[in-house]
Amino acid sequence: MALTKADIAEQLFQEVGLTKREAKEIVELYFHQLSAALESGQQVKLSGFGNFELHDKNERPGRNPKTGEEIPVSARRVVTFRSGQKLRARVEKYAGKEAQKPHGEE
Repeated sequence: MALTKADIAEQLFQEVGLTKREAKEIVELYFHQLSAALESGQQVKLSGFGNFELHDKNERPGRNPKTGEEIPVSARRVVTFRSGQKLRARVEKYAGKEAQKPHGEE
């Protein structure tokens, strides 16, 4: 199951008491600000969650898997996400609980 922007807006509506329209606008504004910061070359740090970082990749040789033909992969800028310690700890704690369940139990 994936978490969507609509799911986040619904949570704001139910738990914070915003109208559905206000909740949707806040979620859209949040992601617009995050995108705008990355587009302008800024790193985005979310305390307790993680960092979105920009990396410039150089041009490199690639290969068409069907034909084996060499094709250059152009230089580009990519966004990476590195989770913070708090998020990693919560994920590991959850993964540990899942690993302890006997087979067939959900």
